[in-house]
Amino acid sequence: MSEEVLTSDEDGILVVTINRPDAKNAMTKAAAEGIAAAMDRLDSDDNLRVGILTGAGGTFCSGMDLKGFLRGESPSVEGRGFGGVVQQPPEKPLIAAVEGYALAGGLELMIACDLVVASAAAKFGIPEVKRGLVAAAGGVMMLPDQIPERIAMELALTGDFIDAPRAYELGLINRVTDGNALAGAKELAARIVANGPLAVKVSKQVIKQSRGWPMDERYKRQTQLIAPVFVSEDAREGAAAFAEKRAPNWKGK
Repeated sequence: MSEEVLTSDEDGILVVTINRPDAKNAMTKAAAEGIAAAMDRLDSDDNLRVGILTGAGGTFCSGMDLKGFLRGESPSVEGRGFGGVVQQPPEKPLIAAVEGYALAGGLELMIACDLVVASAAAKFGIPEVKRGLVAAAGGVMMLPDQIPERIAMELALTGDFIDAPRAYELGLINRVTDGNALAGAKELAARIVANGPLAVKVSKQVIKQSRGWPMDERYKRQTQLIAPVFVSEDAREGAAAFAEKRAPNWKGK
């Protein structure tokens, strides 16, 4: 794992920290590879249920490292895209914990996550046009899926920022915290960890994929994904735990 990306895990939660605070966590090739490796670990380790992506030093990510860009470096990973995650997020839930700025590629990292917890002072934007560039790592494509198109258009064409209250109002983020965003993200992650891992994973899968399904095939395709969940050991355990008034003991099977 690159020193530009740090990981820690506890109680089923993998925390992945972009560790370039002196550069406002601007994304490099090494950092992208570190994030990609962490996402592989999240999906392959049955003891891990939820990931959290955050940044060191009070900033989430300020975007692509422009010095690296001028050297011809691409802060991407083949098949995974910018930051090692935007084109291929993990199968398990991923939460962004945002302090400070999530700008340009930093915003694109954030919107590749499933949930977002941000500090009240956080700022968001895709200011690429101010540098003669385009938010090509998903910003101009994915942002209109998450907020109204006209607002996405304004952000893309002006390069202006919005603050956390406005982002929450638009539905771009889930929670605004007066305290530490990572602490808030861990609290949200713990609520997910308490649930059946198979059900959580498939629920994410259906939400992500179903918008592209033809209307007359939606229930058929959903059934193909969820049927194994309903006959799993976890489904029986969840019912038994409810009847016996105890916490379930999930096996992920």
